[in-house]
Amino acid sequence: MTKSSLSQHDSLFKKFLGDIAVARDFLEVHLPPHLRERCDFSTLAMESGSFIEDDLRTQCSDMLYSVQTNSGKGYIYTVVEHQSRPEKLMAFRLLRYSVAAMQR
Repeated sequence: MTKSSLSQHDSLFKKFLGDIAVARDFLEVHLPPHLRERCDFSTLAMESGSFIEDDLRTQCSDMLYSVQTNSGKGYIYTVVEHQSRPEKLMAFRLLRYSVAAMQR
């Protein structure tokens, strides 16, 4: 994939998941049932910012949402990454992104 097509994919991702109605549908389909049942998706709101390192922005897109849960306010962090092969340290990278979001 070229940088141009990755950039277009990122724009498309942000456009669709930036629409709260589309994001709500996406999350209701893709979140595991035990998490879905804890969320009040009528309160879903997009939060600002990206937590991806600058050098990976051409490969990754991320969105952060807040939502009311049955335990209080919660957050859902989505990351879409374009990869051609498995990444051994992916879990660590996702942890770093999540910690950056929590720090804010």
